[in-house]
Amino acid sequence: MEEQIRIFDTTLRDGEQCPGASMNLAEKEEIARQLAKMNVDIIEAGFPISSHGDFDAVKLIAETVEGPVVAGLCRAKEVDINRAWDALKNAPKPRIHTFIATSDIHLQYKLKMSKEEVLKRAVESIQLAKSYVEDVEFSAEDATRSDVAFLCEMVEAAIEAGATTINIPDTVGYALPREHGKLFRTLTERVPSIGRVVLSAHCHDDLGLGVANSLAALDNGARQIECTINGIGERAGNASLEEIVMAIRTRRDEIGHFTNVNAREIMRTSRLVSHVTGFAVQPNKAIVGRNAFAHEAGIHQHGVIARPESYEIMDPRDVGLHQSELVLGKHSGRHAFEKKLTELGFDLDDAGMNKAFERFKGLADKKKDISDRDIESIVADEIYTVPEEFHLEYMHVVSGGNTVPSATIRIRRGDDVLTQAGVGVGSVDAVYCTIDALVDVPHKLTDYSVKSVTGGTDALGEVTVHLESATGNVFLGRGTSTDIIEASAKAYVQAINKLVYHLDDPSTHASTTP
Repeated sequence: MEEQIRIFDTTLRDGEQCPGASMNLAEKEEIARQLAKMNVDIIEAGFPISSHGDFDAVKLIAETVEGPVVAGLCRAKEVDINRAWDALKNAPKPRIHTFIATSDIHLQYKLKMSKEEVLKRAVESIQLAKSYVEDVEFSAEDATRSDVAFLCEMVEAAIEAGATTINIPDTVGYALPREHGKLFRTLTERVPSIGRVVLSAHCHDDLGLGVANSLAALDNGARQIECTINGIGERAGNASLEEIVMAIRTRRDEIGHFTNVNAREIMRTSRLVSHVTGFAVQPNKAIVGRNAFAHEAGIHQHGVIARPESYEIMDPRDVGLHQSELVLGKHSGRHAFEKKLTELGFDLDDAGMNKAFERFKGLADKKKDISDRDIESIVADEIYTVPEEFHLEYMHVVSGGNTVPSATIRIRRGDDVLTQAGVGVGSVDAVYCTIDALVDVPHKLTDYSVKSVTGGTDALGEVTVHLESATGNVFLGRGTSTDIIEASAKAYVQAINKLVYHLDDPSTHASTTP
């Protein structure tokens, strides 16, 4: 019998714990709204005890995002559970998700607790969570490396204590599909009350098996899959939401189940998460990579022209791609631009539209054709940022041959106009050294990357930088332009503005996860 598979998205919690992927409050809310639009069943909005920023994000999403269940993660500790409830209490559909490790290695070296102590802690924590909410999820961290007999005992005790969802995480991505499936089958056979709860799988991708293990769990009783957009997460990441959803949809004949996810929002969501985190999606990434529905070989092109199914097992429109593209250029007007934004799923206010259109017209004067990815990059560059403490007004850079690279920069800060000239070992270094002298904000550049948004010599280039503040927090800046030096300067100033904006709100994220 076909059953619905619940999709539990943990992009905002496990995904954000990926080094360098921290998001501000507005970015988290934007992603949560898009996840709701995509119709995921559960959004794990954060780890409330870990930081003020995470608490605020969970609270905001719980109060403003309609549709999905909103979950907050907490350790099996009273203080964590109370904090999670404080963040979730105004949610229409709250879930407290509590966890504790069950593997011998975690018990001995991390928790330094006996099995009896861990069992007692888990039961007490679930009972406390149950006093706040009806919907309680329990995770046995590092379940796939746990003693199976103890894991069965823990699961039975968790159910009797009131858990409604039992999650079996492959925390370190260790399991192989056949043994992962066997573990779920064993639980369904040996835990008497397993039929009273939803069994869930949470797979990491350390061996590249996150999706395969999730599907193996589904074949053996799991009815909830925990995953992230683009597969982001700690270390090698999590099982990829888009791959799981489309595998279930495309091979429904074999899998025999379904999800309620609106797959046409997949591409939009993937690109939003990529823009916000600064993590590019690899070109050959399944479902959402730019080559996933591209054909270059002549034989393939001929086959697709004759009948798309000859080389495409999915209709690109099913994941939100457009078969036909409205080509924009310098002669296009505002109506055409607004129509394109609507097609791409953007809904900007008047101020955001004006800024994006101005950027578009500037780019159109430099490029013959403007692609969808150019438009998406322009919009992301304008709307996913913070108020400007520093505004880049003018830049003149000299370099080449035997010339010492130099930069003259003018920055506006409120009513003050600041101008400085400086030199560096290269063009970008000269620009960054000069900006540093102007803004006088302590920080360290930890990462600088450049990529081409589109192809061709007039390609729009995107620069991403990560700056570390004196308190150890990392801030992302992104800039786009047909001039890489200009894009570099914009990215740097944007990151500095984020750093300044968050100086009074330092946040850290716990690293212990299911």
